[in-house]
Amino acid sequence: MKTYQIILDTNVLLAGLRSQRGASYKLLTMLNDSRWQLNISTALVFEYEEILKRQQAELGLSLEDIDNIIEALCAIANKRSIFYLWRPLSNDPDDDFLLDLALEAQADYIITYNRKDLQPASKFGIKVITPKQFLQSIGEIA
Repeated sequence: MKTYQIILDTNVLLAGLRSQRGASYKLLTMLNDSRWQLNISTALVFEYEEILKRQQAELGLSLEDIDNIIEALCAIANKRSIFYLWRPLSNDPDDDFLLDLALEAQADYIITYNRKDLQPASKFGIKVITPKQFLQSIGEIA
């Protein structure tokens, strides 16, 4: 059985922490599933930390909670070092680091709500899909 390589965009992490009702939350609860492997880079971890700490009050989390969440993600993820930058690829230069990571990880999926800006990944055979689409594709939801 193939293990899918996935990249989790920050907007999915944020959505999953905001609400326990949607596909993002369901995906977060399943990140350690053996059917896929989460991939991170230093740039992505820094973005996770920056955005979550900026939204801390809205999320109802302490700084320690956020650090623990990021630590847990790092514990289960493949840590990728980016040695080659493919820039500029995305429509939003702030998202190029995600494409760099996806290429380094030979990712099957970038899971995001920002499909438009990350669409250039499809040129490399990387599917850019929402959490709901991902969960549907693996048979977790109808």
